[in-house]
Amino acid sequence: MRNVSRPANDHDVDLVPDGTEENHQTPDSILRQPKAVWAVAFACTVAFMGIGLVDPILPAISEQLHATPSQAMWLFTSYLFITGIAMFFTSWVSSRIGTKTALLIGLVLIVLTATGAGFANNVNTILGFRAGWGLGNALFISTALAAIVGAAAGGVDSAIMLYEAALGVGLACGPLLGGLLGSWSWRGPFFGTAALMAIGFIAIVVLLDKAERPEPIPMSVTGQALRHPVLMTLAAVAALYNYGFFSILAYSPFPLTRAAHSIGITVGALQLGLVFFGWGTLVALSGVLVAPRLTKRWGRGPVLTGVMVVLAVLLAIAALGIANYWLLVAVVVCSGAASGVVNTVLTEAVMESTNLPRSVASSTYSGVRFLGGAVSSALAGIIAASFGAAVPYWVAVGAFLAGALVLALRRRSLDAVDTHMVAVDEPAEG
Repeated sequence: MRNVSRPANDHDVDLVPDGTEENHQTPDSILRQPKAVWAVAFACTVAFMGIGLVDPILPAISEQLHATPSQAMWLFTSYLFITGIAMFFTSWVSSRIGTKTALLIGLVLIVLTATGAGFANNVNTILGFRAGWGLGNALFISTALAAIVGAAAGGVDSAIMLYEAALGVGLACGPLLGGLLGSWSWRGPFFGTAALMAIGFIAIVVLLDKAERPEPIPMSVTGQALRHPVLMTLAAVAALYNYGFFSILAYSPFPLTRAAHSIGITVGALQLGLVFFGWGTLVALSGVLVAPRLTKRWGRGPVLTGVMVVLAVLLAIAALGIANYWLLVAVVVCSGAASGVVNTVLTEAVMESTNLPRSVASSTYSGVRFLGGAVSSALAGIIAASFGAAVPYWVAVGAFLAGALVLALRRRSLDAVDTHMVAVDEPAEG
């Protein structure tokens, strides 16, 4: 059995005697990883937990710190906005200071800012610390994928699968941890994240070897990535998708709390954490188990278009049943299955769409995507206060449908992504 070399964006395969390509993406190869890979994957999971960690405590922060829902939702906005802006520069920074150094600086920033947020006594102070948290998160997340790819066994496919699994587990556990610690105090989730990230910092210091410094990436590469037609099509779709995604994640705790109160149910941080744990669990499972099967059968473009429409339908149901607590719970949880598919398929498509370094393509795409989430969390509370509780969901419906329309109108530019996928997955001629 001889190895077949591939370009950087291709899957790692072996050529077996009958001339067919055998993919190494097996459960054994994914799980049998060096300790350094598990250290980075653990830190990735905690980093992604930080996205949904504050979700269950938003109503508590709003009530105890005398903030409006709009002000509380800015905990997402400041975090996502700084993360998105910083993403455009992190590949340039990490190429000059090295992967391990970039990871550790990002972790230190998260530990310090999460601790500061836990000691804060007003919303504005928490907003400032969340902004610093976003900077650390951008530096860490954009570098972690390159670190996992560089250290993982089993090829690039296994590394990406581990990264996506860490994302899914983090999104699932973040709200649950936030709910559990938030039932004690709204400060608890911040201190809990700081402690877990400190453990991740120690693990990376001990287990991850300092690799050779990569070739410096010029700042102009980010501009080139922004001009790439396929990458920018996918980034635009991701921004619209993330607008709707954070309408579910950041805004939903408020209508859920109101709807529960109207029928005599008390919903606190723990109850909200359990709802979003169900949502995040479906994000993780569908991203790893369902998305590959759907794309293998129908291709990435059709799957993305169809699932965006499904999300629009779900949010329309939520808008129509805005006062029905159990209906809202069902919609939020079920939307996780659709979101997991979109997360995985978009990420894979971006990694296949250009010949740019993976770190550049990923960070540029992620920057645009996080900015879409920042706009959503900034506007949803204002829209609800001005036009009614259901209207933020209707705006999210429009964002999902706009994303599906962009995919349909730009279908030809995305054909190459599906063509590449088919060429890799189908048996090759001997």
